[in-house]
Amino acid sequence: MIDYTLAFDGGSRGNPGPAYGSFRIQRRAARASISRRLRLGHGTNNEAEYWALLAGLRAFLEQLRAEGIDPSQVRLEIRGDSQLVIRQVEGEWKAKDPRMRQLRDEALRLLKPFAEIRFSHQDRSRSVAMFGH
Repeated sequence: MIDYTLAFDGGSRGNPGPAYGSFRIQRRAARASISRRLRLGHGTNNEAEYWALLAGLRAFLEQLRAEGIDPSQVRLEIRGDSQLVIRQVEGEWKAKDPRMRQLRDEALRLLKPFAEIRFSHQDRSRSVAMFGH
C-alpha cells in the first residue's frame, strides 16, 4: 500500500461571493507534493470547500494515472477544516440540500477506487498555516 494525504480548504468572500480554494497532495515520507490555489467562481463557503476537495481528488487521480499507480493500492487520508464536508462524505451527516448532496455524491464517486479512505478534521488554524487563507 502507498500512503498519501490530501488536504483541502475553501471559502468565499461574502456568502455567497467570489469563491477560492486550495489543496495539497503529499505522499507520506516524501518531500515533494502537489499544491494548488484555485479561483472557483461564485459560491458559498460550503460549495468552495467541496469544490476544493473535488479539484484535489481529480488532480490526484490524474497524477496516479500518469505515474501508473492503481488507486486500489493507495491509502488516502483526507484532511480539512470543514466539518460539513467531512461528515457528509463520511456519511455521519445527511446532505439535505440538493447542491450539497450532488457535491457529496461526486466526492464519493471519485473516492470509490481507493483501497482505504480516512478523514481527519483539522483546526482552522492549521488550514490557514498550510494555505494562507
